[in-house]
Amino acid sequence: MGMLNFLVNSDRIMVRFLRYVGQVSLLFCHTLYWTFTSSFHSKRFFNQAKIVGVESFFIAVFVGFFIGVIMALQMAYQMMQLSAEIYIPNVVAVSITRELAPVLTALIVAGRIGAGMTAEIGSMKVTEQVDALTAFAVNPVKFLVVPRFLALTLMLPVLTIFADLFGILGGFIICVFKLGITAPMFVNMVTEALVVKDIMTGLIKSVFFGMTIAMVGCHQGLSVRGGAEGVGRATTISVVTSFIMIIIMDCLFTVMFFFVFHA
Repeated sequence: MGMLNFLVNSDRIMVRFLRYVGQVSLLFCHTLYWTFTSSFHSKRFFNQAKIVGVESFFIAVFVGFFIGVIMALQMAYQMMQLSAEIYIPNVVAVSITRELAPVLTALIVAGRIGAGMTAEIGSMKVTEQVDALTAFAVNPVKFLVVPRFLALTLMLPVLTIFADLFGILGGFIICVFKLGITAPMFVNMVTEALVVKDIMTGLIKSVFFGMTIAMVGCHQGLSVRGGAEGVGRATTISVVTSFIMIIIMDCLFTVMFFFVFHA
């Protein structure tokens, strides 16, 4: 009996998962359709770009800077035992640009922007503002989802670039003022270690992270049921789902770049 209940529950979870994937995929297709077939509304886009980019800038560079500091200090703990401090700039620069800056910036944006996006659209849903748009022959996906999708897709890589720069700056400060590595030597080591594919790996990841955050956040907002309680529940689900999807996608991209492109 216990095994039968387990199998039934497993089937239900699988069905719910496949239904969710199908709904998000359908929303993604509609978003792409309206992105390329409708006229560009710059006001709504720039408003969302300001929220995603400008208002998230300081927290992104703040986290990037201290991640660079932490990375340099942690590497120094091991490298000093091997008298290999000279390699710390290489490791810090590559780790930040390929992995840490894209992932942490995406997690920050998912927690800040994704949650707000779900709450905003969810509030519009429960107060029937989304239904009002439909009544006035305005497609909700075109009006609500497309500007947020474009803003996240374009601005998250920009935030990642600044997180890269400030993360390397954090490593620079520790290496120069704590570990005795000269500034010209640090710059030389970083420029030798970093190649275009290292930077592009992080930026490609961040583009797909932005798409994921937008789709999950908007889908949860448009699927809200049950008033204010439903909005809070959808916001929580949106953040948790975005976090999980970002980690899974990061793993898949890392495997693909390593084994397929030998990056």
